[in-house]
Amino acid sequence: MGYYISMFVVAFLVFFASSVVLATDTDPIPENRAQISQWFQTNVKPYSQRKGTLDPALDAAEASRRVITVNQKGGGNFKTLNEAIKSIPTGNKNRVIIKLAPGVYNEKVTIDIARPFVTLLGQPGAETVLTYHGTAAKYGTVESATLIIWSEYFQAANLIIRNTAPMPKPGTQGQALAMRINGDKASFYNCRFYGFQDTLCDDRGNHFFKDCYIEGTYDFIFGRGASLYLNTQLHAVGDGLRVITAHGRQNANDQSGYTFAHCKITGTGTGIYLGRSWMSHPKVIYAFTEMTSVVNPSGWRENLNKGYDKTVFYGEYKCFGPGSHVEKRVPYTQDIDQNEVRPFLTLGKIQGSKWLLPPPKY
Repeated sequence: MGYYISMFVVAFLVFFASSVVLATDTDPIPENRAQISQWFQTNVKPYSQRKGTLDPALDAAEASRRVITVNQKGGGNFKTLNEAIKSIPTGNKNRVIIKLAPGVYNEKVTIDIARPFVTLLGQPGAETVLTYHGTAAKYGTVESATLIIWSEYFQAANLIIRNTAPMPKPGTQGQALAMRINGDKASFYNCRFYGFQDTLCDDRGNHFFKDCYIEGTYDFIFGRGASLYLNTQLHAVGDGLRVITAHGRQNANDQSGYTFAHCKITGTGTGIYLGRSWMSHPKVIYAFTEMTSVVNPSGWRENLNKGYDKTVFYGEYKCFGPGSHVEKRVPYTQDIDQNEVRPFLTLGKIQGSKWLLPPPKY
């Protein structure tokens, strides 16, 4: 009899654990902005409450954390970020938290695929800046980034990531990335990204951005990522044609796409577009987002290839502000309802229940 009771208890615990994981993937971001913090705390619990429910490799990595300190003025383990990264062994299996003292780090940094489980952590309330001046003319577009991430399970918090290459003149090409994220299962908290053309290459993999700021001119968020942006400001600068997104989805079966929830679109002048069809099947959704008057009334940049009118997926749901009026939107804007938007507003979009964790404390 005791055997059957034990088996029943085990079965119940397995079912309960499965239910917890499922809930974090299906609970939609609330419409009420004031409820975001509670939603996040409920659905993105710390590792201490998630043991046994995460990806096995991540579970093992979080159980054995290591902290490295970087301070340009001395007193830390290293004086440069690149030195700290090189100290991480290839094939790393432990969470490595790199604490950066406030300051300006003028370095071009790459975290390669052989060094997963890396966290770059700045001090809250202080300015910790990663900066470089790489350009497409010198490095190629995607290699021009100040910070390039290939590793999986990456985290960053409380950082400013900047490309200081000059703003290109209107009508000229001047790609210069602040960051390229090419690793799967990456999260960014309270980070600010500054550039002009192609500021953020959000490419390949599941990514989460919360409480961030992204500034640029043209295609300043681009790539093939499956990404959720929450409570993030999108700020367009400069004159002439400005476009926020150029998503790189190329076929209808691709599960990638960008969701912007409870974000805010600001900028200078008028005529900012929400996105354009860089590739044939871009998928971009704005929900509960404040759109100021800088947004072009048509919303989305006209497709140069008219065949893309039938393959783009541009959705807006319960956005507000003078730039949110849909009366003059291009005809291929998706009229999505509550049921259609729901999958884009859950952690299931980025498979978050298996890997997404809050940032560590400094």
